[in-house]
Amino acid sequence: MRIVLDESKCSSLGMCESVAPEVFEVGDDGALSVLNPTPPEDQRALMEEAVAACPTNALSIED
Repeated sequence: MRIVLDESKCSSLGMCESVAPEVFEVGDDGALSVLNPTPPEDQRALMEEAVAACPTNALSIED
């Protein structure tokens, strides 16, 4: 599983960070970072929740 961020769509609202702060972080510069782009499979449900929480559809999961 790989988390993909489309930076052109991301507004750095932090919805994903609120769901999974160990994977996503909005930095001091206001830009979103994916801290762990390949989280373990046992976190799939949490990653799906984070992707669904994104109001700009900037996140996706690739297998």
